[in-house]
Amino acid sequence: MDAKNFLSKLEFRPSEEESKILRKKANIFAGLLKKELKRKKIFAEVFIGGSMAKGTLVKKKVNDIDLFVRFDKKHENPSSLLEGVLPEFCKKNKYKLTKIHGSRDYFMLQNEEGFIFEVVPVLKIKNPREAENVTDLSYFHVRYAKKKMNKELARQIAIMKAFCKAQDVYGAESYIGGFSGYGLECLIIYYKSFEKMAKALINIKSKLILDPEKKYKNKNDIFLEINESKMQSPIVLIDPTWKERNVLAALSNESFQKFQKVLKEFLKKPSFEFFKDKNAADKKALAEFAKKSKAEFVELTLWTDRQGGDIAGTKLKRFYDFLAEELESDFSVLKKEFYYFENKMAEVYFVLASKKEKTKVGPFTNLKKHCEAFRKMHKEIFEKDGRLYASEKINKSAKKFIKDYAKGNKKKISEMGITEVVIR
Repeated sequence: MDAKNFLSKLEFRPSEEESKILRKKANIFAGLLKKELKRKKIFAEVFIGGSMAKGTLVKKKVNDIDLFVRFDKKHENPSSLLEGVLPEFCKKNKYKLTKIHGSRDYFMLQNEEGFIFEVVPVLKIKNPREAENVTDLSYFHVRYAKKKMNKELARQIAIMKAFCKAQDVYGAESYIGGFSGYGLECLIIYYKSFEKMAKALINIKSKLILDPEKKYKNKNDIFLEINESKMQSPIVLIDPTWKERNVLAALSNESFQKFQKVLKEFLKKPSFEFFKDKNAADKKALAEFAKKSKAEFVELTLWTDRQGGDIAGTKLKRFYDFLAEELESDFSVLKKEFYYFENKMAEVYFVLASKKEKTKVGPFTNLKKHCEAFRKMHKEIFEKDGRLYASEKINKSAKKFIKDYAKGNKKKISEMGITEVVIR
């Protein structure tokens, strides 16, 4: 079956009945919150946003719905204002309240059924240029997407989101470096379907510039007007609601290359496997690959004490990348995987082949005292270009290397925000 026919059979959105229930819950919640704000004499608009408002919600066991509270621009700290209202509101309506720290703090409310609302404070602005935070643009993003949306586009977007989630390239958080939900929506609105988008993106080797609403006369103007720091992503997608913003600024080259690779595999042989969340099957495949490669398979659990979400995820990912670099002194990293679970831990996997031997750089030969000390420390010495070098046999396993490293670098690891490194 070709990709077009395969994709025509996929549906990842909730059913009509499920959508009605979700909308009803969202409307009830929004109504209660509006009432509470009014009672506190706080004048603010409450609107349902995100995938729920656009019709691009992907069905999952626990759905979370975004609600935005739009405060007048005169309020310097909308987060603090909202925080003053929510504790009493949550107590009254039996919601568990969690404050999420970010560029602007927002709040997660969860009821006994496990249903989650993310309540985000934003400023009520008339023009995107007035935005003080990216969340202030949410209102404009919802309006743009709804204007362009139809049932088939919404279905295609849900397919795209499910694909990216399964491949761990969904999310603009720094520990992921992937596609934001709005970014995916803009891509499908532009290309009209998942298949057309896939065929267009798989062969991109240099930077791709997309300006869906033709905000600029030409590409040169884009490079002149947008901050260089926002132009580093492999795809530059001009925000249809604000010409000075690259919607995909957070997309990393690593995530995009991974995305391209699996897109090619999918188009060649479409399968539902590409839409399944990664699980133990991946671990088994890595272990089998290690066996075939005569390499060592290592499983680790990393823990942090930082706040779950972007902060914890970023700390864990940075240490994972750092550890991979340290391992390269003694091992060839054949494969590596990082799985973050949105709390305070991550599971990481390495397939490592020992280099058997490594060369240590010594002092220049004219430094006699240093050379004497170096010769005493090492058995196999050789000289090259006026400098001493030592050949060292690598006898440690990767697990022993990591165990010794974690034991000998406790302070450094702690400073990186990691509380525990567990070898499984």
